[in-house]
Amino acid sequence: MKVVIAAAGTAGHINPGLAIAKKIQEEQKDSKIIFIGTTRGLENDLVPRAGYELKTIDAYGLSKKISIDNIKKIVKTVKGFGEAKKILKEFNPDVVIGTGGYICGATISTAHKLKIPTVLHESNAFPGKAVKLLARKTNTILVSFKDAIERIKHAKKIVYTGTPVKIKKQNYTKEQKEEIIKKIGLNSQMPIALVFGGSQGAKRINNAIMKIIDSGLNEKYQIIWATGPKQYDIIKEELENNHKNINNIKNIKIFPYIYNMEEIMNIVDVIVARSGAMTITEIAKVGKPSILVPLPNVSHDHQLYNAKVLQNIESADIILDNELTGEKLNKNIEKIVLDKNKCENMGKKALTVATDDVENKIYAQIIETIQATKI
Repeated sequence: MKVVIAAAGTAGHINPGLAIAKKIQEEQKDSKIIFIGTTRGLENDLVPRAGYELKTIDAYGLSKKISIDNIKKIVKTVKGFGEAKKILKEFNPDVVIGTGGYICGATISTAHKLKIPTVLHESNAFPGKAVKLLARKTNTILVSFKDAIERIKHAKKIVYTGTPVKIKKQNYTKEQKEEIIKKIGLNSQMPIALVFGGSQGAKRINNAIMKIIDSGLNEKYQIIWATGPKQYDIIKEELENNHKNINNIKNIKIFPYIYNMEEIMNIVDVIVARSGAMTITEIAKVGKPSILVPLPNVSHDHQLYNAKVLQNIESADIILDNELTGEKLNKNIEKIVLDKNKCENMGKKALTVATDDVENKIYAQIIETIQATKI
């Protein structure tokens, strides 16, 4: 089987594409897979690192405002359609799969014109513009959350599959959990909050944690905090200016990035984070209560809609970005971690929206889409 996967921009778009590629290769070892992306996004690192060929085209998100910059982007995006056509004609794939980013517009539209079967995967609860615009042209749309189904009009076929993520629930024994916590340098007898803001960090969340540290508010719980690589040195300097050593602060362990995220998510009591689609899926998978701070000013407030997936089943609290303070965050963390029954019940409710067997479901739909177009 020959497959083209269009994915660009953020890890939230690219990682599902990589997971789908891996599944296809597991099922069909002689399959040939290439990715189409831009020259600007994380795909330039993640795709080659995973061992796949990346071909790039021009593609931009377009604004309604009239400006020289926007006109240039329009011209380049139109050019990208021609580039996509050239790649697809030369490779001649059995299916084109889009997992997110502006890149999907050119690749899915071009595949549709060339009568190549198409599949789109939408990770967010509130679908992006690309999915809505391409609904009529796409053979099959796969969604991560049931909430997204009613928000996509004129689709030929929509299937709820979930989003493939690496993180899974681990049922550690008490001894295993204590050993992991001991290695981190924390006390296994005190509750722990995991705080992160995505791979690059979140300044607003980081500022709130700094306030908690400055005021010594976390006397009753501990924090594992991933600042994001770009903000770690800034935070380290701020702490030094306040006569604090980043490696020696009571009840807190600070890292630029957490590489063993599955292990950490499974041993903490509450998760504080942004509400990207991947994060919501991972929180549901491990079954943890959460405090979510949706990133504002993103398309259709999709992070807010993602967060509501968990809030609506009473497994998460939402704090809006402009309302986040150290005091408010501390109060919300304490409300959850200091009430063992509440903490456990919220975690159990999160598990109810977790989807199992995601990769198999997606693979089955890809095969079905290819076979249906041959009839």
